[in-house]
Amino acid sequence: MKVYQTSDIRNIALIGGAKTGKTTLAEAMLFEGGKINRRGSVDEKNSVSDYREIELERQNSVFASVLNAEFGGMKINILDTPGFDDFIGDVVSSLYVADTAVMVLNAQNGIEVGTEVTWRWTAKYSKPVIFAINHLEHDNSNFEETVEQLKKHYGGSVTICQYPVNVGHGFDSVIDLLKMKMYKFPAGGGKPEITDIPDAEKAKAEGLQNAMIEDLAAIDEDLMETYFENGTLTEEEIQKGLHLGIRNRGIFPVLCINAKQNMGVNRLLEFINGSAPAPDEAIQPKTNSGKELTCKAGDTVNVFVFQTNIEPHLGEVSYFKVYGGEIYESVDLVNIQTKSKERLSQLFVFNGKNREKVEKLKAGDIGATIKLKNVNTNDTLSVPNNDDFVTPIEFPEPKFRMAVKAINSADDEKLGLAFNDLRKTDKTIKAGYFKELRQMIIEGQGELHLNIIKWHFENQYKIPVEYFTPKIPYRETITRVSQAAYQHKKQSGGAGQFGEVSIVLEPYAEGLPKPLKYKIKQTMRKSSVQPLSIQKGDGEITVNVRGLDEIELEWGGKLEFYNCIVGGAIDARFLPAVLKGVMERMDQGPLTGSYARDIRICVYDGKMHSVDSNEISFKIAGKTAFGMAFKEAGPKILEPIYDLEVIVPEDKMGNVITDLQGRRAIIMGMEGGTIKAKVPQAEMARYSTALSSLTSGWATYSMKFAEYAPVPNDVQDKLLKEYAEQQKEEE
Repeated sequence: MKVYQTSDIRNIALIGGAKTGKTTLAEAMLFEGGKINRRGSVDEKNSVSDYREIELERQNSVFASVLNAEFGGMKINILDTPGFDDFIGDVVSSLYVADTAVMVLNAQNGIEVGTEVTWRWTAKYSKPVIFAINHLEHDNSNFEETVEQLKKHYGGSVTICQYPVNVGHGFDSVIDLLKMKMYKFPAGGGKPEITDIPDAEKAKAEGLQNAMIEDLAAIDEDLMETYFENGTLTEEEIQKGLHLGIRNRGIFPVLCINAKQNMGVNRLLEFINGSAPAPDEAIQPKTNSGKELTCKAGDTVNVFVFQTNIEPHLGEVSYFKVYGGEIYESVDLVNIQTKSKERLSQLFVFNGKNREKVEKLKAGDIGATIKLKNVNTNDTLSVPNNDDFVTPIEFPEPKFRMAVKAINSADDEKLGLAFNDLRKTDKTIKAGYFKELRQMIIEGQGELHLNIIKWHFENQYKIPVEYFTPKIPYRETITRVSQAAYQHKKQSGGAGQFGEVSIVLEPYAEGLPKPLKYKIKQTMRKSSVQPLSIQKGDGEITVNVRGLDEIELEWGGKLEFYNCIVGGAIDARFLPAVLKGVMERMDQGPLTGSYARDIRICVYDGKMHSVDSNEISFKIAGKTAFGMAFKEAGPKILEPIYDLEVIVPEDKMGNVITDLQGRRAIIMGMEGGTIKAKVPQAEMARYSTALSSLTSGWATYSMKFAEYAPVPNDVQDKLLKEYAEQQKEEE
């Protein structure tokens, strides 16, 4: 295959909502670019892009496909992305390496949730956007309304460069405002007849062209001066304005297509060649040191892996973008993150499952290789002694979780290996065994996402699994000071067991002063010994700090363990055993068995026996005393709270807010079709399904862990009751 110079490469990502026609457009682009002789279709299950078994079964894209075509002497790398929000991970990785986004819209629906979601990612990565309005052949299509929606949502920079003449059944003509010509397509699509604009359309075309020229003139001071002097711009000056405006996100041009019948696709490719930025002109990500990547052939070799697939008969395929220099077959590079040496023994460019070998790829190009030893998505390969790696892609956090287990317990190990494989190919998946919940939890972007993962387990890995509602990772803490003393004594012939500790508990908070004196209401318990009388007045305990262990708990929060023993009441060698007992009780909290956190404990007194005292005795004494004191210290259950952001049509906002309030959410704000709220994780089971039902599938949401907060009293009472019943069942 020909080696392309950086200036002759265009990298585009096809983005937008589901059913907008992205895969159909990609098929037409490959046809126009000479890569295929016959256009396949999603309906006939023979498109180049949707080739995987799950995609053929569902008849929609689940993964991004890496494609390429040659058009007008240039190479256009095409990243065809999924439309459903559940598969946003592949959209994000594709946009990260693309230099231009082609946002495909369905003229029947206008702006959809998928449009808004992907638009936000283009803004995050400062990617140019070209709007391609598709499905103009349907009777209920509305080009003008779609454009108005675009301008309302994305501002006056949305600029019409083409408009359709006869929208609806029989659509076959487009007015091109750049060429000021009409493109009339034959039945079934193909090469258009280019004619003068009909008299009936001249006034409209001239008005829209003037509006376009005004928008372009505002991009550049020289163009603005020319426009003021001449009252218009030449075709060459219009092209200059477009190129500058698209690159800087100052202009978002609107073009018209009928992808299914291959109308307007050839002209869209011409437009991409002439107006979209080359890799060395586009804004690229930075390295870890803050250096801006420039995609120039003279730069240090920099190869960034943005996607990993596992293909039948090939194994692991690593897709990459060359951000600097040039690479060739059998080049030896170093994985900057792991420092491992890697040989790119073969280089390929892909069109779906079809691959073509290449000898060399230059800066800005996209390619793939296989059988790398230790390379994952987000890794950078470069020359030895180069420590600059491409800033990793930040994938969205999961927002839907389920517990999962293999139906056959013998498959448990295979299930773990399958997780590892899927995690390589989809960085938006999180999975792991939660010891506190005693469950394997899998997290993803939505119910559809997890159902697709289940399909892979059962069809690709032959592991039947079942999903069920996961437990909530509650936490336990205290709200006031308490005291307890406990004596562990056991005699059963021979050496016995004896250990006694007295402790004070109080809530831990950042900046709390060192403990000195506590006023405590003394209480008697059958399970405790008499409170001890060291340095104690009427309900007052004074402590002398001898040592401190500060423990950052692996489940969040902190424990401060103070040694306040005086007079040798407990030998120092037994205090680690007391701490171990406390940690065991915090590992399975006294209220619901959840982790305990944010506690200060002072061990201020106790007793030991010269023969019978040992570590196990003091561990049991410390564990029991902690549990007793905890229950008297105003114990509180904490629940995980998430920051929630819902993107929803304005006419559905009332229904969504009402539903959120029923989920104990606190509404933090509303702006431009976005609701922000704080909501307990316990109330979000299957929220994606409920939200889809409330909004007829038009809304989407994202969640990110925010904090732990106390549950309401009625919820705590319910949780305590459930835990007590569970304990009875297990006895």
